[in-house]
Amino acid sequence: MSIQIAVHKTHRQFTEGAEQVSVEGKTVGECFNALIARYPKMQAVLFDDKGRLKNTLEIYVNMESAYPDELKKPVKNGDVIHIALMLAGG
Repeated sequence: MSIQIAVHKTHRQFTEGAEQVSVEGKTVGECFNALIARYPKMQAVLFDDKGRLKNTLEIYVNMESAYPDELKKPVKNGDVIHIALMLAGG
């Protein structure tokens, strides 16, 4: 089963420039674990120091919000997970 993770442009420095990464998994969390296994620096990008998904991220599966319980959201072959970064300014 192949799932694509679309990496936000800001985070591509941690995936050797890859815009999309193909991973295996049955949930968003399993897919993120596979991403981190390949690109360990993504751990700090995705999770805070308590292991929770950072609140500055929005996760989408096939362009639909995975909120709430993003990490438990089931995925299937051909799905695309998008990591979006919420930006704020002032």
